[in-house]
Amino acid sequence: MSKVVLISGASSGIGEATARVLAAAGHKVFLGARREDRLEALATEIGASYAPLDVTSRESFQSFVDAAVAEHGRVDVLVNNAGVMPLSLMDSLKVDEWDRMVDVNIKGVLNGLAAVLPLFTGGGGHVVNVASIGAHLVTPTAAVYCATKYAVWALSEGLRQERDDLRVTVISPGVTESELASTITEDYAASFMDEYRKNALPASAIGDAIAYAISQPESVDVNEIVVRPVATR
Repeated sequence: MSKVVLISGASSGIGEATARVLAAAGHKVFLGARREDRLEALATEIGASYAPLDVTSRESFQSFVDAAVAEHGRVDVLVNNAGVMPLSLMDSLKVDEWDRMVDVNIKGVLNGLAAVLPLFTGGGGHVVNVASIGAHLVTPTAAVYCATKYAVWALSEGLRQERDDLRVTVISPGVTESELASTITEDYAASFMDEYRKNALPASAIGDAIAYAISQPESVDVNEIVVRPVATR
């Protein structure tokens, strides 16, 4: 069954790869991100639609969802994917970067939920929140990032328990090819991540996991998928 799937952070990395996988599977994909030039190019290539989206703004997320409904008449799935990862040691006190992770990784997810949950009050609907292996394992320089991703896991689990007519899935990727590491400004953290990322998954592997979750029968809720490179301990 073709579904209307909204994807945040769709201009690169996991969001872009997921858009490609789902469009190829016949779903109607609606793309959102800040970089409209990339969105337009991707949408043209895969036959999707798009609207600008700043997930840190509740108004922007609402406008994004409204645009999708205006075009397709409904929303079946929201993939809350947008995220940032400017890792640093806690002692470095990069508090502006802490704030940015909280705004994008936590508040961005909440803004997405606030925009779509009213559409799902009659039952049905599927929320897919992209967390991280960092929701399960804390590593040096990643304390704040891991905290935000644990929050994504906790919000997802709480929502799942509150609703018996809504499917909720958490996707927790291990190290994956993306632009996330480009936001790291601390040399020590960047060096640590360079080593950590030597064995990375293609972003399409996460897109495939999301496609699996949303393709299940309506009575089946895939609650969580953890996707790691084989060599990861």
